[in-house]
Amino acid sequence: MTSLTQKLSALVGAAFEGQGLAKELGLVRVSDRPDLAQYQCNGAMAAAKQAKKNPREVAQNILDALEGNAAFSKLEIAGPGFINLNITDDFLKSHIEGSQNFGVTAISPSEKVVLDYGGPNIAKAMHVGHLRAAIIGDSVRRIMLFAGYDVLGDVHMGDWGTHMGMLIADYLRLDEAHLVLETDINDAASVHALMEDMAARYPKASGEAKENASLKAEALEATVKLQNREQPYYGIWEKIRDVSVAGMKETYARLGVHFDLWKGEADVHDYIAPMVEEMKTKGIAEESDGALVVHVVDEDDNKKIPPMILYKRDGAVMYGTTDCATIVERVKLYNPSKMVYVVDQRQALHFEQVFRAVRKADIVNDHTELTHAGFGTMNGKDGKPFKTREGGVMRLEDLIQMATDKAYARLDEANLAADMDAHERSDVAHKVAIAAIKFADLQNQRQADYVFDLDRLTSFEGKTGPYLLYQAVRIKSLLNKARDAGITLEGELIVEEGNRELLLLMTQFPEALQLSINGYAPHHLCEYVFKMAQAFSSFYGNCHILSEADEALKVSRLKLCEMTVAQLEKILELLGIYAPTRM
Repeated sequence: MTSLTQKLSALVGAAFEGQGLAKELGLVRVSDRPDLAQYQCNGAMAAAKQAKKNPREVAQNILDALEGNAAFSKLEIAGPGFINLNITDDFLKSHIEGSQNFGVTAISPSEKVVLDYGGPNIAKAMHVGHLRAAIIGDSVRRIMLFAGYDVLGDVHMGDWGTHMGMLIADYLRLDEAHLVLETDINDAASVHALMEDMAARYPKASGEAKENASLKAEALEATVKLQNREQPYYGIWEKIRDVSVAGMKETYARLGVHFDLWKGEADVHDYIAPMVEEMKTKGIAEESDGALVVHVVDEDDNKKIPPMILYKRDGAVMYGTTDCATIVERVKLYNPSKMVYVVDQRQALHFEQVFRAVRKADIVNDHTELTHAGFGTMNGKDGKPFKTREGGVMRLEDLIQMATDKAYARLDEANLAADMDAHERSDVAHKVAIAAIKFADLQNQRQADYVFDLDRLTSFEGKTGPYLLYQAVRIKSLLNKARDAGITLEGELIVEEGNRELLLLMTQFPEALQLSINGYAPHHLCEYVFKMAQAFSSFYGNCHILSEADEALKVSRLKLCEMTVAQLEKILELLGIYAPTRM
């Protein structure tokens, strides 16, 4: 990353080095007290201990060394030895005009990352429980791609196991396999009909199997035949998978979420047996009460970590086994330096067991990062996990439609998009709905629970996605009016009292991006982009733009509008949000 604070840190660090002190002490950051200074350096406090001097004396020596530097307009000592710094308008302008790609340079252009997010089950309708993984994971993918990483996003479907055997057995027993096999995956209505049939059929078949031992045995037999790729079981499964993926792709497309890989548990089935045999050979897989387990406890643990079960007593494969095999495949095919799992925080123990098991088995090397980027729950106004009014689990497509309907109502209330035809208005309403859903989620710390309040999050006022869209559209409207008036944006950027806060803020994008990458935490970008929108609003309210009589100032302010909307839309894109051309 290249940022203004890094440039300032280099200057102040050189001053520390000139005093025989570590240059790292010259770290400069944005001031905690913007009313007192733009930037601050606290290094003199630590340096004083090393040099056995008074902190203010050390700070004064640094100020003396920096005196006359063209970068600084004000240098002061505050309190016991903090250094406050303001920069010159020329230095600020030079940095902004010299920055490319919003001040961001590629971090690790050759570093490969596999992101695991999504996790829907085939043959089942996607629901709100799949929302957070998709939104957060897709944003992290976009952010890391922008920063230069080679990223692969994997949906990692649940497409194997007993639930599939149970469903297929039900179709065969009732002589209704044709309902699956005759479905046209290129016909949306046909896909929808089968998805509805499977969504109703599975809970019925599951309930019947619990009450009827012969049906349960039939389901287990079907599962074995499926996993042995016997027909017609495997052919029915392939069609169910294809239809389910078609349905998922449609829903994810509406949500604006992208995956590079559409893999599932079935893809790693053939890795399991050799992986387990190797674990046995290495002596880390052992029998325990009839099951095969890997003990992953560490002597430094301060909590109980149970063993990870590879096979149950009945020989059934566990989720942990499949996840270990998935890592085997990812290492073999992609050899990533990072594997990040964007999955519910409640799965923390599961991933702790899996990561320890694969390290113990030397499936990954010590340098490979394995991270569970867990997240909290999306709750209703009652503070409990979000449900339908009837208390059931809401389908994801129903949530998107509900938000879209609310977006239409909000547009009517604000008298926006009133002159548009139905197609354009539909596009705007959809963009508002997706912005509302995504920003409401991403603005929270990833691990935190949050309340999904549709009335609040669809508002065009406050810290919401629609507010950010409105600001972007307002700037684009302003620039369009300038072009219609024949104004060309040829001229210098002038730093002035009314725009300095916005310009300074715009230089902080690389830091916000880096924080988001470090913690797989898009909320840092959400916080930053909202502050930027507020700063633009202040600039817009305090400075005449199109009505400015001074042509040089008018052009400068329009150039700033152009810079602002470019950065604003880039950050929204990193969050998976897109602004309409107009409202």
